[in-house]
Amino acid sequence: METESEPYVRLATLRQLHRVVAELNTARSLADTLQTVVDGIVVGLGYELACVNLVRPDGDLVVAAFAGDPAAEALITGRVGSRASWERRLTMGENWDGLRFIPHTEGWVLMEDDVPQWHTDGPDPRFEDEWHPEDRLYAPMYASGGELLGVISVDRPRNGRRPGAWGREALQMYAFQAAIAISNARLRANMQRALVRLEREQQALRASEESFRQAFEYAPSGMAIAEMGGDQHGRLLRTNDALCRLLGRPASVLRRYSFSDLVHPEDIGTLLRTSAEGGRAELRLGRRDGTYVWVSLRNSVVADAADGPRFLLTHVEDIEERKRHELQLAHRASHDSLTGLPNSAELRARLGARLCRRPQSVRATAVEALDAAFEGRDGYDGHTGHDGLPVGAEAGGAGEHGFHPDGPDRFPGADPFEFPGAPPAPSDGPYDHHVHTVAPATDIDDGTKGLAVLFCDLDGFKSINDRFGHHTGDAVLIEVARRLTTGVRDGDTVARLGGDEFVVLADGLGAADAADLAVRLRNAIIPPIRVDGRAVRVGASFGIGWASCGMSADEVLRSADQRMYIEKRSRSKAHRRAG
Repeated sequence: METESEPYVRLATLRQLHRVVAELNTARSLADTLQTVVDGIVVGLGYELACVNLVRPDGDLVVAAFAGDPAAEALITGRVGSRASWERRLTMGENWDGLRFIPHTEGWVLMEDDVPQWHTDGPDPRFEDEWHPEDRLYAPMYASGGELLGVISVDRPRNGRRPGAWGREALQMYAFQAAIAISNARLRANMQRALVRLEREQQALRASEESFRQAFEYAPSGMAIAEMGGDQHGRLLRTNDALCRLLGRPASVLRRYSFSDLVHPEDIGTLLRTSAEGGRAELRLGRRDGTYVWVSLRNSVVADAADGPRFLLTHVEDIEERKRHELQLAHRASHDSLTGLPNSAELRARLGARLCRRPQSVRATAVEALDAAFEGRDGYDGHTGHDGLPVGAEAGGAGEHGFHPDGPDRFPGADPFEFPGAPPAPSDGPYDHHVHTVAPATDIDDGTKGLAVLFCDLDGFKSINDRFGHHTGDAVLIEVARRLTTGVRDGDTVARLGGDEFVVLADGLGAADAADLAVRLRNAIIPPIRVDGRAVRVGASFGIGWASCGMSADEVLRSADQRMYIEKRSRSKAHRRAG
């Protein structure tokens, strides 16, 4: 029931509302803002008790501020009510233009839920709008996006009456302003936490940058930062002292280069793969004096959170001594210790790399090879070739790609995997890129070029060893190796099988070319060899064999060896040394 002084009451309430709203914007923290909200309700809106239930991150509501009764404040502040219980309260009762009023007649339904409350029993109302102790009035607070921030709960109006239209509107306006103040307070709190976190991160970043700088500058091995991507990809941006000393160039000069400018031409492919993918590679870098040094180069991609990969952090370790030792060991394993020529194992590896297990004459057609490829590894589909073998198979059961079902020992020495460094055996499928090695005809010159295998055995060498000793014999072998190497083309192979036997591999020769080469090499060996002031002479017998796919390396060498003995026996002993 409104009184005659209602206009005055409205004006006084409006003034109080203005003051408490102004105070909301002066609070420094979220806690201060919440307490100011409840204090403003008690001071300015005429309620004896006020409470703010704030939504937590998990969705439940906690009693965050209380005003009007210290005992009740101590009892319920900090207690939590579930979101489900609060949603039930905000959907029942009377809707007062955004406020929710639950009269005492319905409140008994809520007595057993988990929402903190302080209501006590009281007598029934004496008139229609009298406030009952178990009446509940809530003012929800929403953010600008409609999200529930919390709920204001008020009790005990000082006039003892339920609020009229003006009182409801004032509480609703106040809840709206309180929501703005709480949102602003949360924003300020979040900004303050973000600033503190940012400052800590910046301090950590500065400490990390300083640690990186010291580790980079004073690392015992070379370090570099290179640009990644764009026209300047690989350009050195920063180098440490160890890398400058290793390459013999100052940092100011190195900044003009990229690693591609410094790498050995043979290693450029390795560098490009390492730069694109990151990882590790061993290659050679050029020094200022024109020499190259073997290094282990490890790249790590330094990514930028916004733009993606930006830089390459490169660690450069000097492995010159280790690499030299490895190369020496590899050379010793594949070369003759006396003459420095490739040894027997290396010869077989090089020869085997040119041979596949299928002779050129029994190659499957493209259609047959495709059928074999789709029907199984063995490539047998019931059809046979003109030699009676299954199409896609070879003598001994080798499959479409030359793999023998019983392992790689069909021909001893024929499988490149028997020798260090040999490439995989070539396949013979429809998309095979292997160029078959064929032997030219020896009786007619049909223009066919093949891989000639010249087996050389020295004549008269045993007598030199017996008469003058192994020292002289070794000197003769070294000189013969030099003369043979001088007499062949770049790319041809001169190898020592052992004792006084040598083998020459010369590709792209016809039958007449191979015979001419054998004559030239024999004539190069015949001239006297001076050892310790003494002139000695040896002759040479050559047998010419031809490498052909379908043969093993041992079969090719055996064929050339047999031809050499035929050639040796065809000449009288007196004429062998004279050629």
